[in-house]
Amino acid sequence: MELPLALLAALGVWGAFAGVRMYRAETKLPDDLAVALEIGATRTGAVGSVIDRMGMRYAPLVLRLMGPRLVARYRRRIDLAGNPGGLTIDRYAARRAVYGVLGTLGFLVFLLRGQWFVALLLLAFGAFWTEVGIWSAIRVRRDVIERTLPDFLDVLAVVVSAGLGFRQALDRVSTRYEGPWADELRITLRQMDLGMTRRQAFTELRRRNDSEQVAMFVTALQQGEELGAPIVDTLVSLAKDMRRTDAQNARRKAARAVPKATLMITTFMVPATMLLLGAGLLLGSGVDFGSLAGE
Repeated sequence: MELPLALLAALGVWGAFAGVRMYRAETKLPDDLAVALEIGATRTGAVGSVIDRMGMRYAPLVLRLMGPRLVARYRRRIDLAGNPGGLTIDRYAARRAVYGVLGTLGFLVFLLRGQWFVALLLLAFGAFWTEVGIWSAIRVRRDVIERTLPDFLDVLAVVVSAGLGFRQALDRVSTRYEGPWADELRITLRQMDLGMTRRQAFTELRRRNDSEQVAMFVTALQQGEELGAPIVDTLVSLAKDMRRTDAQNARRKAARAVPKATLMITTFMVPATMLLLGAGLLLGSGVDFGSLAGE
């Protein structure tokens, strides 16, 4: 027991000195990472900022080991998550390096102590903790956008019917909303201000969002523009279709939940209830179990 404890203490001291040295080191950063750290300083906590700075010098190495295809895949996943906490691909690589080192060291320490389960948990933490955060952010962001979009389309249709152009109405309505959908609209409007065509800007909007309703919105706008359909009628019809789709999805979820609830009841609650009833009947019957056992 003394050797693993001594090894743990030595690794802790070494990690503390290495972390302080990396944190204070003046390292030439890639432009993307430098901007991300500057922006993210106001959007992430103190722990996340320290982890980013500890792993920043190893971010290029991690990206090279990942390869171009995997980097492109994770860059898209980060876009789908909405860059939570100012996260970029470089900050992801920095966190991956820090969590990977911590998880590996914890795995070795607890493996030497014979605690296999804790060692495997720490190894999984180092390998997947960053991915868990991105996956959770993608789901939450998609749900928020799909809840916001139908009401947004109704308001946008009213503003357009009042006489404003689509571009001005989109700008006016987006300022009244907060959250991921408002952020996406501001990015789209900014791209159009910088010279991107409306079709290209909305195509990028669809690419950044893994949502069926966003894809419906962009497709309807592009088809309406090609066919010359009134934009107000398109927006109202699209909002109705989205609400109908939400209702159908809710019914599907409820239908899937019933068999799961039934399985849980029949597997756990019914046997537990029968055991409780049987134990109560036996205890209330006054039977002398000692005499039955021959004592």
